[in-house]
Amino acid sequence: MAQENRFDYIVIGAGSAGCVLANRLTEDKNVSVLLLETGGSDKSIFIQMPTALSIPMNTKKYNWQFESEPEPYLNDRRMHCPRGKVLGGSSSINGMVYVRGHARDFDEWQSHGAIGWDYAHCLPYFKKAETWAFGADAYRGDKGPLAVNNGNNMQNPLYRAFIDAGEQAGYLRTEDYNGRQQEGFGPMHMTVKKGVRWSTSNAYLKPALSRPNLTVITHALVEKILLEEKKAVGVQYERNGQSERCWVDKEVILSAGPIGSPHLLQLSGIGSKPVLEKAGIELKHELPGVGENLQDHLEFYFQFKCKKPVTLNGKLDPWNKFLIGARWFFLKEGLGATNHFESCGFIRSKKGVEWPDLQYHFLPAAMNYDGSTAFSGHGFQVHIGHNKPRSRGSVAVQSADPKQSPKISFNYLQHEVDREGFRDCVRLTREIINQPAFDEYRDGEIQPGEHVKTDDQIDEFIRSNVESAYHPSCSCKMGADDMAVVDTNTRVHGISQLRVVDSSIFPTITNGNLNAPTIMLAERAADLIKGKQVLELIDADVGIDSGWQTKQRTNEFNKTHGE
Repeated sequence: MAQENRFDYIVIGAGSAGCVLANRLTEDKNVSVLLLETGGSDKSIFIQMPTALSIPMNTKKYNWQFESEPEPYLNDRRMHCPRGKVLGGSSSINGMVYVRGHARDFDEWQSHGAIGWDYAHCLPYFKKAETWAFGADAYRGDKGPLAVNNGNNMQNPLYRAFIDAGEQAGYLRTEDYNGRQQEGFGPMHMTVKKGVRWSTSNAYLKPALSRPNLTVITHALVEKILLEEKKAVGVQYERNGQSERCWVDKEVILSAGPIGSPHLLQLSGIGSKPVLEKAGIELKHELPGVGENLQDHLEFYFQFKCKKPVTLNGKLDPWNKFLIGARWFFLKEGLGATNHFESCGFIRSKKGVEWPDLQYHFLPAAMNYDGSTAFSGHGFQVHIGHNKPRSRGSVAVQSADPKQSPKISFNYLQHEVDREGFRDCVRLTREIINQPAFDEYRDGEIQPGEHVKTDDQIDEFIRSNVESAYHPSCSCKMGADDMAVVDTNTRVHGISQLRVVDSSIFPTITNGNLNAPTIMLAERAADLIKGKQVLELIDADVGIDSGWQTKQRTNEFNKTHGE
């Protein structure tokens, strides 16, 4: 057990990965774990109530509130990059959308050098992590800590209209995009349990807090990892204005996220020599890939006026908000118990694309994602983005002061393939919403506006209006090449007793929201850390359109549209 600030494991960051590790590592009663978190409690009603998601996402107390450098391909706009600073990390401030990614995303990881992280090896850990509301099958689990369901089960008619419109436009239906077949339109899944946000704090950390071998310290700003030669021996952190040190006997595990993890490695003297020299930090170990390969998803809102008063825009006045809040507070049900993204779609942008690269979140309202502004009448919107970007960015330490944010440059839309992807987003989405399923609801386009048609017009609209989907990742990638930061066991190359376990070690970004694959990664990493036999792989069938090389969608709709 821990003695005099000594622990077997020190986990930095109580976020989506860190809470998983804290739980799984302390299952062994003979192991002591220290979990350090810069933020504090997650007890706020605005965190726990799903519909209030925009509040913690925009509250400094719970959010690092990073900003990018001016993005040269987005009219030099600085982009908001929220990261959770609270127990549960970003799983306590995110939209609670549960998307594993496509099976081929993980096969792609393996092709990039992350051997043993293909879909067959990852699927058992997705299953281990979850309790799926509709029971276990070959793809879904029913005994895990993470509750996954469809929220209010699409009671608003617009959700089903969106699914029907997708089918009318020639696309598949999928009842479970996290199962055999991602491609298509269907219900969307969320991490909510009995009306409450089911963050990794609720799912993993809180059940472990009573264990005597787990120590959690909040409001602890980690300043650096302590090294002796090429070995991690402890951590230095600031709390209440005092600098503290704690020591490790087995390993330091960095789970500070895609911005925090590369930044802390750099603050500790691990990274690119030119980056560290510029920041005035002594180089302890050269790893040029630290902070490189940064990837993220972009999205924009396609908004339409609605003929019928069935949208959430009619519920935004103070009285209705009070009623929604009161019902949630006392009963944990109603509109307060959902994130409102209850139907979705995953499609391929063009023929020759093997698995989906475009993602839809449907919302029965027309408003900004952060809730700051809303359309004055009734409206609905679909969030759409190109999910397999080619553009790459970086995270770079700026000084030895850990309180100074790193320089974040995404280089969004640097690559022509990404710009083409968003042109496809505009044209394909407009076609879908103009299907008969929406005839009784659709009443004209709010945004982008019907005048936005040519490539140049679409490109300018996207540059001015596209937003981050808040999925930064890949900045400490896993692999064996010269730019890899960790090996396939999540160990930092060249430094003993040091690992990174979070979405920063993804080799490439997955097609979907990142919370689910981050939790899966932490579940599998926990077994690797414990030296435990990893779960037996599952060679499951994967739904791939047999005609993907010659057509963009599945049915006879293609022939009538000249494809």
